[in-house]
Amino acid sequence: MRAVTWQGVEDVRTSEVPDPGIREPTDAVVEVTSTAICGSDLHLYSPLGTFMEPGDILGHEAMGVVREVGPEVTGIAPGDRVVMPFNISCGHCAMCRDRYYAQCETTQVREFGKGAALFGYTKLYGHVPGGQAEYLRVPQAHFGPIRVPEGPPDTRFLFLSDVLPTAWQAVAYADIPPGGSVAVIGLGPIGQMCARIALHQGAGEVFGVDEVPERLAMAERYGVSVVDGGAEDDPAAVIRDRTEGRGPHSVIDAVGMEAHGAPAGKAAQTAARLLPDAVSERLMQRAGVDRLSALHLAFDVVRRCGTVSISGVYGGQTDPLPMMDLFDKGVTIRMGQAHVRRWTDDILPLLVDPESDPLGVDDFTTHVMPLDRAAEAYDMFQHKRDGAVKVVLRPQAAA
Repeated sequence: MRAVTWQGVEDVRTSEVPDPGIREPTDAVVEVTSTAICGSDLHLYSPLGTFMEPGDILGHEAMGVVREVGPEVTGIAPGDRVVMPFNISCGHCAMCRDRYYAQCETTQVREFGKGAALFGYTKLYGHVPGGQAEYLRVPQAHFGPIRVPEGPPDTRFLFLSDVLPTAWQAVAYADIPPGGSVAVIGLGPIGQMCARIALHQGAGEVFGVDEVPERLAMAERYGVSVVDGGAEDDPAAVIRDRTEGRGPHSVIDAVGMEAHGAPAGKAAQTAARLLPDAVSERLMQRAGVDRLSALHLAFDVVRRCGTVSISGVYGGQTDPLPMMDLFDKGVTIRMGQAHVRRWTDDILPLLVDPESDPLGVDDFTTHVMPLDRAAEAYDMFQHKRDGAVKVVLRPQAAA
């Protein structure tokens, strides 16, 4: 089969690889019809390439049609249309019983002290081949895959794999009071959906901060009060001025480790990649430094006794944080990988009515490209060219 493989820093290729098969009785094999590039994939494309190996299959946002199931899989059958959550969870361990699916004890990667295994996301998270491929082996298929109805296009459901539940959790963690205000830092795919979900759930005003004109324009179409972080010297001051000097009740950091405006962090990440693999891995795990511009903006702008919800991915171990300010302001911070299956029952009813699109999923995908153009798609998304906000890849047979 063909799959998108990592071959080096900022070097991905569509390659011929062996077809997946059933290995465990709880496995399934899915023929992929659509798969998306996530902002977290760009972390592998560049700063986290340290933990990748040439030939690794990328991608953790995928949906398709079940072709084969193991003998212990009863919830889905060949021919079913399914979406795969990006984290792999068993549904029955202690963590899963508490609905903390991103910490599943059955698939935890204890060797590296990490939570549940993820599709297509380095050896730190289980080295499971990803979904940017023609076929995908799905472990724990007795619980993970989400059955969706026939008829509506893939783009109605694909984002159940990651974007929608991640944004839903980020808004839940933000604890926005009814009619309250929230600032979303970063209007990439997650930030866009955070803003829409917050408005859908009753936020009084949603601010969106970004520097990319196409992202600002997309958010503004959905009622977001946008702030151009590239044009404003002090975005936090702009938002405080519009919230009676207090700042918003809540802030969502939807950027993470690759924030702009952090040259020291970028230099440290680049230097680490130049070291031998074993040395680089140890350095990134024990002394990694992130680019914290977005996080510092979140801490700056949130009002006293407000809440900061972090959905952007961070990986550093020695990041300096403004602990004195956070303690003085009494800030609550919540963060973590999305517990995908915890939220999908709430989200799915918003997607199935073809006459209703409250979250704007039909307006979300900016580019649909064949799998063979993955290298071009990654480069375009990385450099934010051609208005790229969300890129979906399709195998040639399904394009």
